[in-house]
Amino acid sequence: MRLKRRYFNALGVSCLFPGLNPIAFASPSPTILVVGDSLSAEYGIARGTGWVALLEQKLSVDKPQWRVINASISGDTTSGGKSRIQSLLKQHQPSIVIIELGGNDALRGLSLESTQKNLTHMIETSTTARAKVLLLGMQVPPNYGPDYSKAFAKLFTDLAKKHRVACVPFLLSGIADASDPTALFQSDRIHPLAAAHPRILSNVWTGLQKLL
Repeated sequence: MRLKRRYFNALGVSCLFPGLNPIAFASPSPTILVVGDSLSAEYGIARGTGWVALLEQKLSVDKPQWRVINASISGDTTSGGKSRIQSLLKQHQPSIVIIELGGNDALRGLSLESTQKNLTHMIETSTTARAKVLLLGMQVPPNYGPDYSKAFAKLFTDLAKKHRVACVPFLLSGIADASDPTALFQSDRIHPLAAAHPRILSNVWTGLQKLL
């Protein structure tokens, strides 16, 4: 009913001002912006089989008014996300920002303090732009050392609690911690197979559905 009212209001304007496009007066679709790394950029799998594409498919049925912008870049770090977030917010004006970064920080041995500061900047910049935030947490293998692994995993939930934003504690839950942790990964043992992405979407959906 609301959509019809907007359409007829726009139609009335076009009658008063011939030549104007009624669609231009309709409210823009609410947008979900995904800022991530290779886990969200479909690294090593066919286009359209990653969790972001699956999210688009799900929303097209359940909530067709929403659109998804995937601004993920393979190899990106929280520093890269920090440098891009302002322009992405300005360009897309999202209602929801999903932040999936941090894994490459750990792989490159970057400090936890640096990761924390960069994620904080992204969260605060997004909320200042009146976007809701969903932070996707990551964990690292135990060979990084128990203290570092524990602190890295805790970093995401602590930030979410401090800034009162939604959080999925571990994006790869049910995949990396399965009985056979290699079964759903590509040969590099870092990037999930396409078969794992429905489970990734299920993990994301637990935090996202409350924000829609």
